[in-house]
Amino acid sequence: MTGSTTRSTSRNAKRNTNRGRAGAAAVLAVLTVAAATAGCEAQATGSAPAASSSPRATATDDDKPASPPSSPTASPSSAPPTATASPTPKPDPQGTALMASGSQGKQVRELQARLRQIGHFDRSPTGYYGTVTVAAVQSFQGKRGLTRTGRADTLTWQKLLGMTHEPTAAELNPPTTRQVAEPDKRCMTGRVLCISKNSRTLSWMIDGQVMSSMDVRFGSQYTPTREGTFSVYWKSRHHVSSIYHTAMPYAMFFSGGQAVHYSADFAARGYNGASHGCVNVRDEGKIASLFAQVKNGDKVVVYG
Repeated sequence: MTGSTTRSTSRNAKRNTNRGRAGAAAVLAVLTVAAATAGCEAQATGSAPAASSSPRATATDDDKPASPPSSPTASPSSAPPTATASPTPKPDPQGTALMASGSQGKQVRELQARLRQIGHFDRSPTGYYGTVTVAAVQSFQGKRGLTRTGRADTLTWQKLLGMTHEPTAAELNPPTTRQVAEPDKRCMTGRVLCISKNSRTLSWMIDGQVMSSMDVRFGSQYTPTREGTFSVYWKSRHHVSSIYHTAMPYAMFFSGGQAVHYSADFAARGYNGASHGCVNVRDEGKIASLFAQVKNGDKVVVYG
């Protein structure tokens, strides 16, 4: 009985051991499948994670690659280069640059006004030294035999001062964006709205004297503003177009449905748009003052 019992106990122990091994193998197989489906690498139980590779250098904000971590041991080649003395720059023969691209302020406005006096700057002074001012300075320098740097250096400024007069308040802050054109001869007598398509300006003149000027905009090629000599035949302070149903404040009609009037669109979009044939004014204060002065029968001259 004792030997039989011992053999039975041994067989049961072996069965339990085999079952335990089978169960452990099944659990390991399930874990392996789960790890594979999760996108991870299966690892043996109790093993250390694989060492990751060194991080790659990444691009910085200025598009220069970042340097990888440096080795703690310095190599002979890592020693800083020997400093060399840079050559001393030669002085500019035209002197120090007083103003250049990006400059702004009263002196820039004066520079632009003086350049405008002698035909090198074709718009109102802005006080900002941009590409138009650079080109104007280059033009002036080229005509005077100077190096066309586009910078207002000492010599350029001295020559400009010698050829121009001190700008007036009206020259520093003119009433129109572009220079007012020479009045047409038909504008030199009487009360006249003198309107130039070339300079895109309107001048209110009395007996040859300019009383006020303002920027104006004209019709497109499909609805052009008529040229010629006309007269104001109707004034309408709060006019609304019966054709386009748009507001035409301070309208002064001079040729059929064409009138001088304030345009909110011109004030907002500038010369990116066009009228349907009327003469648009974008300064409401100026057109309001003009409307109060102009009378029916006053002459209107529109010329190229």
